[in-house]
Amino acid sequence: MFNVFERMVALRYLRARRKEGFISIIAGFSLVGIALGVATLIIVMAVMNGFRQELVDRVLGLNGHLNVYAAQGGPLETYDELVERVRQIDGVTTVTPTIEAQALVTHGEYASGAAVRGVPPGYLQARPELAGDLVGDPGAFAGPNAIAIGRRMANRLGVWTGDQLTLIAPQGNVTAFGTVPRMRGYDIVAIFEAGMYEYDNSFVYMPLDTAQIFYQMRDSVTTLELFVEDPDNLAPIRDQVRAALGGEARLWDWQQANSSFFTALQVERNVMFLILTLIILVAALNIISGLVMLVKDKGRDIAILRTMGATQGMVTRIFFLTGASIGVVGTLAGLGLGIAFTENIEHIQRWLEAATGTELWNPEIRFLTTMPAVIDWNEVIAVIGMALGLSFLATLYPAWRAARLDPVEALRYE
Repeated sequence: MFNVFERMVALRYLRARRKEGFISIIAGFSLVGIALGVATLIIVMAVMNGFRQELVDRVLGLNGHLNVYAAQGGPLETYDELVERVRQIDGVTTVTPTIEAQALVTHGEYASGAAVRGVPPGYLQARPELAGDLVGDPGAFAGPNAIAIGRRMANRLGVWTGDQLTLIAPQGNVTAFGTVPRMRGYDIVAIFEAGMYEYDNSFVYMPLDTAQIFYQMRDSVTTLELFVEDPDNLAPIRDQVRAALGGEARLWDWQQANSSFFTALQVERNVMFLILTLIILVAALNIISGLVMLVKDKGRDIAILRTMGATQGMVTRIFFLTGASIGVVGTLAGLGLGIAFTENIEHIQRWLEAATGTELWNPEIRFLTTMPAVIDWNEVIAVIGMALGLSFLATLYPAWRAARLDPVEALRYE
């Protein structure tokens, strides 16, 4: 497409002489702008993708894909029969009867609210998000006084495995002297770290039968927690579960529970992509201004080339190659910088925190304890294509203007 002469002249124009230093500076800023724009887009999109994937994985790993509640509210009685009905449905992998309740957790002078989940023995080991960093003896979780708490709650209350916490239920016991708080001490047999601040800081797991006694819900639970083979395609399973239960319960899936959050995350992702694209657009406009100045400065050279037999197409390709080279080099530099930064984002975060003495990633705000980053190569290809496309478009007008230059007029005014 480009012959040796065209490439040689284009390369010569990229190496500006001293009197053309300003043009060279504009070209340099354009290259740096494109590189930073591409790198920033890749990094931000990777972090947004990682944030969404981590949230989805952890939300789906810690909560049921589909939850069954009593149709009129209150507990689910004779839940064993409902469990057997739902287990017969194709696509349902696990059905877990669960008690979801609130409690006040106290230890010494410390007290805080907590979300209590009563689950069957073996639940902690069955959930990889809980079992991965589990400390203690999960086998003892079946005991009548056993509970498991999150690592951040343990650090906040200053407790560890073997210590005891006191739980106070919202509903008290009615006696002849009035309502008195219902409280009981439980032994911490395991400490988990799910990687989500909300769970690690405020969730307490206890055996199902223990929770039934504590909350006075014998032979009943609050919900059935269903896990399915394909959580992204819940509609068929939902219809079958509704038919199997025959109107005895209401359904609530993970998409309904988190719809507003994931919608907001998607909107933020799209807005960030649009805003950061402007960096590349500004850099592309710099290419236009730099090439227009170069064409004006090289008017005599263009005229001489035309009188020596260079065609308009040859002049167009020379200046197109000059501007496109800036875009290609800038895009490749941005690609390398973005990938390198994304792959080492955890190390960079720790280094910056150590250097500045500040916490850059606060899990209380970000929900996750670490900064995630997942590269979507389809998005990377789209970013590269957009950057190259804008760079190539930016060279068309200056190249066309150079080709349209009249040699006679250019030599007359020199």
